[in-house]
Amino acid sequence: MKTIAFFNNKGGVGKTSLVYHLAWMYARLGVNVLAADLDPQANLTSMFLNDEELEPLWPESGERPTVYGALRPLLEGTGDVSVPHVVEPEPGLGLVVGDLLLATAEDELSSQWPACLDRKPRAFRVLSALARILRQGAAEIEAKVILVDVGPNLGAFNRAALVTADSVVVPVAPDLYSLQGLRNLGPTLRRWQGEWKERRERNPVEDLAVPEGAMRPIGYIVMQHAVRLDRPVKAYRRWMERIPAVYGKAVVGESAPSQAAITDDDPNCLATLKHYRSLMPLAQEVRKPMFALKAADGAIGGHAAAVQSCYRDFRALAKTISERVQITV
Repeated sequence: MKTIAFFNNKGGVGKTSLVYHLAWMYARLGVNVLAADLDPQANLTSMFLNDEELEPLWPESGERPTVYGALRPLLEGTGDVSVPHVVEPEPGLGLVVGDLLLATAEDELSSQWPACLDRKPRAFRVLSALARILRQGAAEIEAKVILVDVGPNLGAFNRAALVTADSVVVPVAPDLYSLQGLRNLGPTLRRWQGEWKERRERNPVEDLAVPEGAMRPIGYIVMQHAVRLDRPVKAYRRWMERIPAVYGKAVVGESAPSQAAITDDDPNCLATLKHYRSLMPLAQEVRKPMFALKAADGAIGGHAAAVQSCYRDFRALAKTISERVQITV
């Protein structure tokens, strides 16, 4: 089983939509997949579930069948993590439901990070909690891959969320803000890798399944739909051309960029996805991935051709990622 986190500390790059569509695509390709919403904004959950489906999962009091509900016994000191409730939109596709209350765990996760250096058992139980919850959720549906959506920041909760990951995919947009996000993300990710490795070796609890936390960057995906329609073509091209060098230096740690521009043989570029602007509103209305839209959903004429193109693009991307992380599709 492989855990892949999708992360950029710049928001608005289409990260959540990417996780949503890849989860559906892996299920269509016969790979059992668990989508995990570890973003306290719970945007991934809102793409899968409508308000009527979600409201019973977020009661004002009592048990919450969400990722926070599975984490709460440990946070409150009443027990260890519990098995998460997994919603199955279709066979082979599971969702660990997100929760806005995840934001309240930030302080606890922050305080336990240095406590690991003192070999405190609770620190390791807390910081391995998200990974253990996701593994239990994956076992529920026999998932081969876990796709993790995390929020756009470099805080303690995201650090704990990234510890769950074997690999990291970085969605980017061709703009200044995304490039700055890469410059922030790269050094931080490498620091977290080193710090977790140091802490992991000090785990005093023999029977505690502490994640490896490799956090290995496997590439970036250019999400062109984040580009503003009024952006001049010349400026757009300028940012596109700078992505490979900034990613190579900041994230991979290359002393000299291997690419001067995005090309088909760029080893760090997983895909360059189209806009699909006309399909997204239709998909959101019927709560389907864009590539699954039918004529009855309004995908007629030019929309039908766009649906087929979208399917090909996400199918190719799913296979590229599976090759990088060694998952058989």
